[in-house]
Order: sequence, then C-alpha cells, then structure tokens
Amino acid sequence: MLLAVFLVITALFVVLGIIFASGKGANLIAGYNTASREEKAKTDEKKLLKAMSVFMFVLAGCFLVSALSQVFHVNTLIWIGQVSFAAALIAGLIYLNTGDRFRK
Repeated sequence: MLLAVFLVITALFVVLGIIFASGKGANLIAGYNTASREEKAKTDEKKLLKAMSVFMFVLAGCFLVSALSQVFHVNTLIWIGQVSFAAALIAGLIYLNTGDRFRK
C-alpha cells in the first residue's frame, strides 16, 4: 500500500516537471499566479519554469528512493528518501525565493 502512495506522489511530481519543462503551467506556481501583471512582466517566465521543472524532478527522485524501500524491503531507504526530500524542499524553496534570479 505504501508503495502505491509513493509511486503516485512520484508520478505527480514527474507530471508537474514535464508540464513546467514544456514551458506551460506557470499558473500552477503559487505566488506567480497571484502576482500583478506588472510584476509578471518583470519576471523571466522561461527561467522560472525551467527551475521549477528541475525542482519537481529532484523531489520525484527523493520519493522514488522511498518507493524503492518498499520494493527491496530496506527501511533505511525510506528515511534516506524522506530526509533528502525535506532537504531538497528547504534548499529549493530558499533558492527559488531569494535573489533576483528570475528578473528580466
């Protein structure tokens, strides 16, 4: 059962990564979709979507490690996957929200 949950979450992150990598789905990014037209005009949407796609694929990889724990019956992998997910989430959010990386 836990394997199915991990695989569904992994698939969700992969689908979001593909959507962002194709240059679509900017309206799915919290903060960007609520920004004013003037603020959106100052943002390089292509760079933002590329960074978000990489972020989604990294998070999918972390959940895939957790899913492998159920396949190989190694409980250590679930902890490695979840700790790496938390670390990637924190690091990714800091990277995406600091600096003017996505300004035109």
